[in-house]
Amino acid sequence: MTRRRMRVAAAALGTGLGLCLAAVSLNQAGATPGDSPPPGTTATPSHHTGTNDGPGTGTNDSAATGPHTKITPRIAAETADPAWNTTAAAGFWTPRKMAAAVPGGSAEPRRPPESSASEPSTGEPAATTVTHGSVLRPATAAPTARHFDGIPSVGVLFSVDKNSRAHHCTASVVRSPHRNLILTAGHCNPGTNAAFVPQYRSGAATQPYGVWAITGSFTYPGHDTAGDGSDLDFAFATVAPDRRGRRIEAVTGGNALTPTPGYTNDVSVIGYPSVRNDPKDRAVRCETRTVRLAGHRQLRMECGGFYGGTSGSPWMTDFDEDTRTGHIIGNIGGLNGGGPSGPHADRISYSPYYGTELLTLYTRATMA
Repeated sequence: MTRRRMRVAAAALGTGLGLCLAAVSLNQAGATPGDSPPPGTTATPSHHTGTNDGPGTGTNDSAATGPHTKITPRIAAETADPAWNTTAAAGFWTPRKMAAAVPGGSAEPRRPPESSASEPSTGEPAATTVTHGSVLRPATAAPTARHFDGIPSVGVLFSVDKNSRAHHCTASVVRSPHRNLILTAGHCNPGTNAAFVPQYRSGAATQPYGVWAITGSFTYPGHDTAGDGSDLDFAFATVAPDRRGRRIEAVTGGNALTPTPGYTNDVSVIGYPSVRNDPKDRAVRCETRTVRLAGHRQLRMECGGFYGGTSGSPWMTDFDEDTRTGHIIGNIGGLNGGGPSGPHADRISYSPYYGTELLTLYTRATMA
């Protein structure tokens, strides 16, 4: 595809994203974005409260630059077997297989217990603890996510990873021209026989919105869960139509992908902890506020209950209770797979900051 045609395609995405996208240039192998959004890029207006505290400025941070050297990665695209379609996915991922799915290999990369990584120091004194019975808790305890029935546009990724039937991660439907795109964390790159189950119901004979085959995925090869590469811990995947030929966005609705408006935002975060970490095996939701993760171009939030399996969970502003959709400004991922290690790792989560890299990857995914 010529560069001119790619510019035209990028410009046509404004309606689906709720953004005004400037032309995004891609070379034959991928992208060479900088840290700032393309000229003229604007986020959909958000009703978040608090200060848009850019790094060291206290000003609007839509063009934030982190402390690291600029990353200019290529884009990697992977395609599933042509025979893997929604009929095959529904036949493979039976209720029994989904109920028996356990994390395997890289399927639960969010802060593994054996990891030695800890949260970066903020330079602030540790919070005083108070005793509740025999349990020590912070004097200013973070909120805890509540279990609920979920929403149609957020669900579970299942795949076969290293011979293990895996509840892989969480993913969400984003608006796109072909109405077939989901968003998750980069380290959640699915294995074989990958499927997306919107508003997953554990043990249900029939899933409320079906089982959808994942046909392709898009990541930056430089993404990682450590160092500068952790700023690129996001990914897109394409989903095959269902048996009736419908695209997933037409069935579940979609969320507006939005450049991160600043480090301080009020967000709704929805995810699916794996049954090994949360025996209720249900969706969790939390309303909380984000801040900057010290030393990184990432967001940080505090809310308990986001265990392994929630990597990829969307961070949404302006969540509409009627449409059950919102504006996605981040996802659980980033440093150490999305948070610190330790016995209370579920209480703190991270997200990459969405800028040029995210929008460029989105543009490439919509051309599949």
